[in-house]
Amino acid sequence: MDGLATSLERLGTETAFEVLARAKALEATGRRVIHLEIGEPDFATPPHIVEAAAKALRDGETHYCPAPGIPVLREACAEHLSRHRGLAIDPARIVVTPGAKPFLFFGLLATCNPGDEVIYPNPGFPIYESVIRFSGATPVPLPLLEERGFAFSAGDLAERLSPRTKMVILNSPANPTGGIVERGLNVEVARLLADHHCWILSDEVYSEMLYDDEHDTIASHEGLLERTILLDGFSKTFAMTGWRLGYAALPGPLVEPIVRLLINSVSCTAPATQLAGVAALTGPRDEVDAMLAEFRRRRDAVVAGLAELPGVTCRMPRGAFYAFPNITGTGLRAGELADRLLDVSGVAVLAGTAFGVHGEGYLRLSYANSLENLREAIAAIGVLLAGRLGA
Repeated sequence: MDGLATSLERLGTETAFEVLARAKALEATGRRVIHLEIGEPDFATPPHIVEAAAKALRDGETHYCPAPGIPVLREACAEHLSRHRGLAIDPARIVVTPGAKPFLFFGLLATCNPGDEVIYPNPGFPIYESVIRFSGATPVPLPLLEERGFAFSAGDLAERLSPRTKMVILNSPANPTGGIVERGLNVEVARLLADHHCWILSDEVYSEMLYDDEHDTIASHEGLLERTILLDGFSKTFAMTGWRLGYAALPGPLVEPIVRLLINSVSCTAPATQLAGVAALTGPRDEVDAMLAEFRRRRDAVVAGLAELPGVTCRMPRGAFYAFPNITGTGLRAGELADRLLDVSGVAVLAGTAFGVHGEGYLRLSYANSLENLREAIAAIGVLLAGRLGA
């Protein structure tokens, strides 16, 4: 045997799953671990969604279906995006996949060649850089700066645009920072990109998890809908991470290539799962609203608790369910502190460097856990830091 393909050397991973595995191994020895590392709501999927899937299974929806998605879900997704984003989305532009990640892979594979450049947020979702490298393109990090509210400026983006730029990836609200791209910035960015030939991938899976702001999409500016992969999904808003259901509104020229990649990989998305998605988009939202209200309570408690810790500061997240505290005052590097918290304190968090080089000096804490556990975790972090800093 000649070993593994060299292309795998370009493929990264998502550290959250590695830390989860380490935490589970500790739990298997009898240790208690508070999980703040994994990015998924800790709520059950709303019952009407579960029942829609169960009914679909009982009704025999257990076979292949059209690769781009069943018509009723494509129509529901188009209607939802049109209403929520203020756009006119044709259902023929909607493609449904098992989770939202395939659009990162397929979007890059369908558009990028070796030598092309892709601009992406850093710190940002680690799969961005991974799939850019795997596609053969060159990743160009766009720093998200704390002093700007974990945002960038149009000037920052302009400095990185070149004739080789094939795609710009945007994410709002953002993982891991909880920052957002405000409408004013989108206006500036849209003017800049209107004069460039590149594609845009707008990752908006947390778009319905905003606390005080209205969501704004780059696709609504300067006719950029025709060049934007507008990505959304069900995992975060509806607590459906294990269902694996995502969708995107695609530019016309990308529909057929991405469907072809879908056919070559997973064939289609389970129809019963898709019918659960229809129920999610068209059914009651009481539980979704309750989840967001609870996340707000937890966010406020976590940020207040972190502010009391020695050497730690934390900006208030404006969306998603992550805090991204600055830990430079502790004198510890992010990876070192994250390891100590798991091994010594039984608190699983992620180092900011899991999200790129510009994440050094930060930790990511998911507050998708009970308020009681969050308070216990912050107290444990405080004990460790007090011992370290002699507070």
